[in-house]
Amino acid sequence: MSNTYLTYAAKRLSQALVVILLAYVFTFVVVSILPGDPITSVLRNPQNGFTEEEIAEIIAAQGLDKPVLVQLWNALSAFLTGDLGMSMRSNRPVSSLIAEVLPSTLILASAGLAVALVLATAVAYGSRFIPRRYGQGLLRGFPSLFLSVPNFVIGLVLIHVFGFQLGLFRVINPDSFWATLFAAIALGIPVSAQIAEVLIANLDKEAEQEYATVASSRGIGQARLFAKHLLKPASLPVVTVIALTIGELLGGSLITETVFGRTGVGSLVQRSVSTQDLPVLQAVVSLGAVVFVLVNLIADLLYPLLDPRVKLLGRPKRRPTAADDPSLDTKAVTS
Repeated sequence: MSNTYLTYAAKRLSQALVVILLAYVFTFVVVSILPGDPITSVLRNPQNGFTEEEIAEIIAAQGLDKPVLVQLWNALSAFLTGDLGMSMRSNRPVSSLIAEVLPSTLILASAGLAVALVLATAVAYGSRFIPRRYGQGLLRGFPSLFLSVPNFVIGLVLIHVFGFQLGLFRVINPDSFWATLFAAIALGIPVSAQIAEVLIANLDKEAEQEYATVASSRGIGQARLFAKHLLKPASLPVVTVIALTIGELLGGSLITETVFGRTGVGSLVQRSVSTQDLPVLQAVVSLGAVVFVLVNLIADLLYPLLDPRVKLLGRPKRRPTAADDPSLDTKAVTS
């Protein structure tokens, strides 16, 4: 591993840390200026039955009686050490609340990404090798169609058709295999659009290269040409697209969980918004930013390893000319 790559990796890592810190500060500021008073809506709600002494203790424990800058510094210091605070609603550690629902969201997001990759690869293959009379042009229009339909609409259609009409899964059991599969399909279809568009464009570009023409002239099959010669160079930009769609996967999974009735981070966010549980909201948004930044960091670090042509640092060296060194002037030498 070269020193240039290590310098590049260190630079990208430092940039990622700065972005995470700025995202946390931005989240803290936005959550702090939201309308409504969490102390009044949560602690002084008659249904909760807190006394004034208990309310004062909770406020002091949360640090809400201190200036905003002090609250920000304390929260940021705790976040860097892995302490996400205590929930104002349940008086439990926020990390425990997130740990209970995070596996369900990760399973859904991972399955949605797998569906998106399979669907995008199938559409890209068909748009390249299926004859025009069999719908090649129609397949090329699928990414635009997928991108224009929200995932909650797709989810409602899948629930109606496969849940109510065909009875493949029961809505009251959203964690079953079939329910998870159709939730992943609803999540993965819009995400596959962006991957398919990039893959189709790069397949067209790679198919025009000389190596692809030579491979075709040797009489190899379309599937082998696609898998062995075209897919790898055409899929390099897909790494960047996948990293950028992680945010859409996380955000879409929250909506999809609500549509399919799954218990995940989405339901936790919904409860926290309704009760203005600020520590939970801040922790979820901040962790989402951390995941998004880390995934993009991994993509940035992998891309130079997958494609050696990527320039890491600095500008390409300019060849010296006769203006820089008179000895390079061919006329002066020959004379």
